[in-house]
Amino acid sequence: MDNRKVFAMKLSKIYPLLVQKAERKGRTEEEVRQVICWLTGYDEAGLTRQLEQDADYGTFFQEAPCINPNVARITGTVCGVRVEAIPDPLMRNIRYLDKLIDELAKGRPMEKILRE
Repeated sequence: MDNRKVFAMKLSKIYPLLVQKAERKGRTEEEVRQVICWLTGYDEAGLTRQLEQDADYGTFFQEAPCINPNVARITGTVCGVRVEAIPDPLMRNIRYLDKLIDELAKGRPMEKILRE
C-alpha cells in the first residue's frame, strides 16, 4: 500500500480495529490506550481529542508529543517487514504501533510490551 494512503487513513477508523483485535484475544481497550499513549506521548485527553478531531494517521503521529525513546527496542516483523528497517520514520512509527498491538493480542505481558 502507498504510504500516502496509510497516512491519510482516519485514526477514528483505525482505532476501533486496533481495539477489536486486542479484545478478540481477551485484552481491553484500556490496554490499547495505554500502549498508544506509551508510544506517542499523548495523555488520555490528548488521545481522545485526536479521535474527536478525526485526525488522519499521519497527523496523529506527526503531532505526537514525544515518541517514546524506547522504540528502538521494538523489533520484529509486521506484514513480513522488519519494523526497525523501515526507512520512513513516520511509517516506522505506525508499524511500531502495529507491532505493539500484535504483541498485546498475543498475550504478551504489558511490562514486556512497554519495554520496561
